[in-house]
Amino acid sequence: MIRTTNLALLAVLTFPLLTRADVRLPAIFGDHMVLQRDAKVPIWGKADAGERVTVTVAGQEHAATADDTGKWRVTLQPIASTDPVEITVTAKNALTYKDVLFGEVWVCSGQSNMGFALKNATGGADAVKTADRPTMRLFTVGRKVAPDAPQDDLSEGKWEVCTPEIVGDFSAVAYFFGRELQDKLNVPMGLIEPSWGGTRAEAWIPRPTFDALKLPYEPAWTEQWLNPPNKPGAATQPSRPHEAPAALFNGMIHPIAGFAIRGVVWYQGETNTAYGEHYDKVLSALITSWRDAWGQGNIPFLVVQLPNIKHSRFWPVTREAQARVARQLPLVGLAVTIDGTSNDLHPPDKLPVAKRLVVIAQKLAYNMDVPYSGPVFKSMEVAGGKAVLHFDHLNGGLVAKGDTLEGFEIAGADGKFVPARATIAGETVVVSADGVATPKSVRYAWANDPKATLYNKADLPAAPFEAKRD
Repeated sequence: MIRTTNLALLAVLTFPLLTRADVRLPAIFGDHMVLQRDAKVPIWGKADAGERVTVTVAGQEHAATADDTGKWRVTLQPIASTDPVEITVTAKNALTYKDVLFGEVWVCSGQSNMGFALKNATGGADAVKTADRPTMRLFTVGRKVAPDAPQDDLSEGKWEVCTPEIVGDFSAVAYFFGRELQDKLNVPMGLIEPSWGGTRAEAWIPRPTFDALKLPYEPAWTEQWLNPPNKPGAATQPSRPHEAPAALFNGMIHPIAGFAIRGVVWYQGETNTAYGEHYDKVLSALITSWRDAWGQGNIPFLVVQLPNIKHSRFWPVTREAQARVARQLPLVGLAVTIDGTSNDLHPPDKLPVAKRLVVIAQKLAYNMDVPYSGPVFKSMEVAGGKAVLHFDHLNGGLVAKGDTLEGFEIAGADGKFVPARATIAGETVVVSADGVATPKSVRYAWANDPKATLYNKADLPAAPFEAKRD
């Protein structure tokens, strides 16, 4: 009897310990993390419903009470510390995050060209050897497919100090971008990489956003997800679940949305070239929905335009869609990459791409007075049987790489494009062709692997475009 009583008493005493939910934070918070400097920084997590949670850091103390679902959230005021700090989160238990820095935080996302590892990039071996950067921190978001509902936390991921031992498998574009930007700003740098090769943009947007698009196509992958087979023994999941609408937004973006950042680098589009004419709507929806999810207003988005490629699909339409989004949405920049290698779906030379992204970041995210764009088509007029093209972003003037302008085509009223002669005349390009007396349209670099030689004096290439008479 005495033994039974003691066991019962022990059960009563330990029951609260077994059922209590310790305060906890999502995986995006951890030792060695970088928090956005000069900004209000949200911190959130879960605890027991009604539990009071206190967060202390650098002389600040903020408290919140967990709601009925156990969720709580506080917001740090801007902190200008140049030294590592500790953050303590206290409720019934206490958590301490060590070696936390305040600096610049960027999300670098997309498909395989974003995920392309530094160790495999041109110059990657040397970059790895010299990647001892104590104030750069890297976070690789664990891959997680969640088509049904947004997730509160990641499947895996942790902040790591950038060293030669761990950087080789990190994104080459993200690392080069962070390295070049850090050298210019001389501040700590945090890089968050959620990427997955072979993914459509639709997988990276919220489901309500996808449904609202109501695009006039239903690719087999969408039909398979919306109408899975019901026959006995039939598969109930598609063979590529990471292509499902919202699957990666729910599993890899929603859990980090709200973590204070400076901007986003987006390197994706190859898988969308099967229906590129709609990509502007999808990309616009992605940018807008991410900005809404972060709640930071118009976060700068740096978009890498599709490169030149020898490929069976027709890529210029998707490139134009990317350029259209950059023209139409605020604080969206376009890194043009049609002057690289053309024999590889994954061009290994990622440093030039990163450098173009950096100058865009300097302008859009940090308001620096730097040239950040190649010539952008503005308007077209016709005079004397020739098309005269005007451009923005001259940055000192137009130039032809190799002294000859190539890549121009012209069409008359019949709409048939033919190769054209093109010359630079002051701040314009004059385009003509025998047999086209009254030009109606001009195209530049309108091919998968174009000969594109139009630049400005800042050594930035013009984006492909299709122009029509005003």
